[in-house]
Amino acid sequence: MTHAPGHAEILRVVAPNPGPMTLEGTNTYLYRSRPCVVIDPGPDDEKHLTAVRAAAEDRGGIGLILLTHGHGDHSEGAERLAAGAASADSAPSVLLPGDGEEHFGLRAVATPGHAPDHVCLMTADGVCFSGDLVLGAGSTFVPPDGGSLAAYMDSLRRMQAEPIELICPGHGPWITDPAAKLAEYVEHREMRERRLLAALERGERSRDALLDEAWSDVPSELREAAAMVMDAHLDKLDAEGRLPGDFS
Repeated sequence: MTHAPGHAEILRVVAPNPGPMTLEGTNTYLYRSRPCVVIDPGPDDEKHLTAVRAAAEDRGGIGLILLTHGHGDHSEGAERLAAGAASADSAPSVLLPGDGEEHFGLRAVATPGHAPDHVCLMTADGVCFSGDLVLGAGSTFVPPDGGSLAAYMDSLRRMQAEPIELICPGHGPWITDPAAKLAEYVEHREMRERRLLAALERGERSRDALLDEAWSDVPSELREAAAMVMDAHLDKLDAEGRLPGDFS
């Protein structure tokens, strides 16, 4: 467990679900005290939930459980955590807030793309709980479901307009230079798009060859995920009328 730099009211508990997509594991956050808010309880892992519950008890209990999105590595433990934190009167609510909703000093900002229901949670003093919009290391998976990549890029640019001083990501370390990280994320996606377009303009039509060229730096264990992300890029280019007429 670690506190956010310069923010003793924020505590991070990392879930034991490491992997290529989750990095060291899902970051669960406790915010404020008496009572605290739990953000993204993580997987339904009893050891992890016990640690979160104990840390919350030190802060006066759980007043609310908030989710940044519904993916299981962020949300599956929510109901068990709520049940275990129930008082004689009630259990804390589990909410995935909508755009603009405010709860316990946290304002939700709709940031679809990685997931249609994705939100970031902002504090009044510039801390952003970014879920999977931005990770502490590497890049975020964006699925090929039509407008997801265009929505994701819009979400990154929306967060660039927010006064963010610190990002608490859903996976990976604290992000202490939010402006640089958000700019890096925008440039990363634009770089992939430039590579794809250059290959297409040269006449390349094989999806495997396009993947080899535009995602040449991706390790083999992430190639399947990269292929899906490439499909999201191709969906975006198609919607914008920028794919060659003979591409299928």
